[in-house]
Amino acid sequence: MLIGEVARRSGVSARMLRHYESLGLVRPSGRTGSGYREYSGEDVRRIFHIESLRAVGLSLREIGRALDDPGFTPADLVDDLIRRTRERIAAETELLTRLDRVHATDPAAWEDVLQVLALLRALGSTSAGTRQRAALASVDEVPVEALAQAALGEGDPYVAGALRWALSRSGGGAALLAEGLGSPVAAVRERAARALAEMPGREAATLLRDALASPDAVVRGRAALTLGARGEAAAIPVLVDMIVAGSNDTDAADALSVLAGDDAAADRIASLLVGRIGDGTTGPPARGRLTQALAGIPGATASCALADLVGDADRAVALTAAYLLRLRGDG
Repeated sequence: MLIGEVARRSGVSARMLRHYESLGLVRPSGRTGSGYREYSGEDVRRIFHIESLRAVGLSLREIGRALDDPGFTPADLVDDLIRRTRERIAAETELLTRLDRVHATDPAAWEDVLQVLALLRALGSTSAGTRQRAALASVDEVPVEALAQAALGEGDPYVAGALRWALSRSGGGAALLAEGLGSPVAAVRERAARALAEMPGREAATLLRDALASPDAVVRGRAALTLGARGEAAAIPVLVDMIVAGSNDTDAADALSVLAGDDAAADRIASLLVGRIGDGTTGPPARGRLTQALAGIPGATASCALADLVGDADRAVALTAAYLLRLRGDG
């Protein structure tokens, strides 16, 4: 077939066919006696292959490699297409997210749009200083959702602190932080819990209460310490567990002392501590920490427990109990 016939059958212009030939993608199998290009059936099939590969996003250079490199397998081609498609989707998703956030600020002028875009780019900078300056910009200029997302992914402690401060001032972003609490990445869950702990308002407090039941001990502990400092009794069981585990046990004991503000609460906390001391599965180090925690719990229940522990078989526990009783004036 001559080039005109091939162009009609394939839908590829004669000009493009000549371009393919100049790149070495198509080589007409023969020439007529007059010197015109003559394409075989195999040449036409190759043209259709080229057009199919162009349709899925390959460049002409990549198409040449796919068709001519014996080591380039169909699996390699599919893998490459998947990678390219994911990269394109990620880039377009990021752009859409930025545009949504700019739109949420209700910009009144192009200068406002450009300012928000600049701050969003700064939050994603490789420079910690640049990210920190963006976090410390006016809350009205940085969309809250962008701050929350940045806080969940920030590894630099100074930048993370600036982002949490900005979020606490904004009073928003709790919904995104709630998603962070369920992340499969432990570091993201911890960042979400820390950010919520510094945020005011009922929504953040509700999320922290829910976090007391988190399967992540770090998240539970962060929520319990925050709620305990605010006087919420729901944190008590988790705080006791922290003392047993030796995880921020000093802070947990301090929070329990805050919660033991009335006789009923003090007796409940003392009973929980004593119950864990007497638990046959609690080891000596944990029993020692639980005994020390009784020091901050007022009331008769704690005093009686310490008096009983003076005779404990564990000498370290017994000595600690005796010392604490003397401090209380009960020994």
